[in-house]
Amino acid sequence: MCDYSLHHVASRPAKVEDKLVVTKFTNSITRGFAAVGEPHVAVCLLPGTEIAFDQNVECEPPFGIGILPNKKIGQRLARFRQINMNNAVTHHDALEFPDGQVVLLTRLCAGQGATVLQLPIAAYPASAEEAVRREIREPSLLA
Repeated sequence: MCDYSLHHVASRPAKVEDKLVVTKFTNSITRGFAAVGEPHVAVCLLPGTEIAFDQNVECEPPFGIGILPNKKIGQRLARFRQINMNNAVTHHDALEFPDGQVVLLTRLCAGQGATVLQLPIAAYPASAEEAVRREIREPSLLA
């Protein structure tokens, strides 16, 4: 998914091994991921996607006040989540870290690199072998 404020930005789904960079998109109020070399295309992650950052993650302090230092998360691995889904006009895209911290994607400092490690299982198409097994258990009415 891509956050509501990125709906007017060109986008594509994430793929395993994508090299991403946290990006502030032109004419947008939010940040998200873009593929390295594609700065104007948002890469949308599905909930459950696992990513690894090149370095420990940093994010802006709460309230975005420029006088406070950036927050050091102290983690490099994260799983994409969506939060606040009951509120249509707020940011939903977030990362959950192994220590339980949840950070909105729009609060990440721009320029940080990451790699998509794994997509959620629902994102993978059924293999041919699984399809055959399913056909044997539940024969098609068209056969």
